[in-house]
Amino acid sequence: MRLVIARCTVSYVGRLEARLPEAVRLIMVKADGCVAIHSDGGAYKPLNWMNAPNTLRELETTWEVENPKGEKLIIELHEVFTDSAHEFGVDPGLQKDGVEAHLQELLAIAPDMIEEGLTLIRREYPTDIGPVDLMCKDPSGVTVAIEVKRRGDIDGVEQLARYIERLGMDSSLGTIRGIFVAQTIKPQARVLAESRGFRWVEVDYDVLRGRKSEELTLF
Repeated sequence: MRLVIARCTVSYVGRLEARLPEAVRLIMVKADGCVAIHSDGGAYKPLNWMNAPNTLRELETTWEVENPKGEKLIIELHEVFTDSAHEFGVDPGLQKDGVEAHLQELLAIAPDMIEEGLTLIRREYPTDIGPVDLMCKDPSGVTVAIEVKRRGDIDGVEQLARYIERLGMDSSLGTIRGIFVAQTIKPQARVLAESRGFRWVEVDYDVLRGRKSEELTLF
């Protein structure tokens, strides 16, 4: 990963136009080619970014990042404070907690608990940004990517969106749709999922384990 801290301005040219005025920011260039611009705040989400695949051209004081669709991210460097590169090696990926991992296993055995007629293709279907929890087919032959969480929030929906973007580059998969699955899903995550064209489904962990929730109550 390459990390550059610089005073810069950033322009996006594509489906619309957007501009970040001059300020000090962190520019991240990941090994897969993804470029992200961060401010000193706002948690993890970048101010602007360009997902891989793309082409990065470095001119004397300007970077031009262009994807296959012709969208461009133009970064004008006014003053560079640090520019360093670091080798991360292979990442083992996110380790799910016991409940979440078991929930995924149970749904792999009974995908029709998510949606009637689903059949499993594979658990942990690999992509170059991480594995999709469950890949299935629906009765009409459409590929369905499923992200499973214990508690569903907007981060999980965004994760599913990134997976589907990568899967869409594989023409052999045909049409792909997404389903976001969790024991409980926050209202904001439901709205975001629907806006991205995904279904969302809440599942009962105890029912999946073959027990009714009532059996676990004291009274």
